[in-house]
Amino acid sequence: MGASLRGQGQTRRLALFGTKGVVSRCRDFTAEALDDWGWTPAVGERGAVVEDVLLLVSEMATNACLHAGGPTELVLRHGPDGLRIEVADASAQPPRPRPREVSLPGGHGLIVLERLSQSWGWAPTDGGKIVWVQVTSPDRQAGPPHR
Repeated sequence: MGASLRGQGQTRRLALFGTKGVVSRCRDFTAEALDDWGWTPAVGERGAVVEDVLLLVSEMATNACLHAGGPTELVLRHGPDGLRIEVADASAQPPRPRPREVSLPGGHGLIVLERLSQSWGWAPTDGGKIVWVQVTSPDRQAGPPHR
């Protein structure tokens, strides 16, 4: 069964608190879900997509830690077109690009989201906001994602 069919329509949620170890917990949770949904093995084109997804999860969780006191929930929604990743936090402040010199470390999280996802955005919630990205499944990718 192809990756786009296995686990299609499935949603997985991970409740989170604080900042200690949260990025690695999010990555491990996501890696397990991707494996269950047939997005692995982590070699070749399919492996590159998995690595991109794990980097996106890391960036989103790190941004929540740095700017919002930590994420409160990670949600993975696997559908026919791919994967929607959502990270909720308790800050109502929208994500804002940090004006930085590109050659300096740090401050590039939103650039990573822009470049590695099909699309991204955010939505306010009663208790803060959700930042989301959409990633095309490895089976549906005919080339690099549209930027």
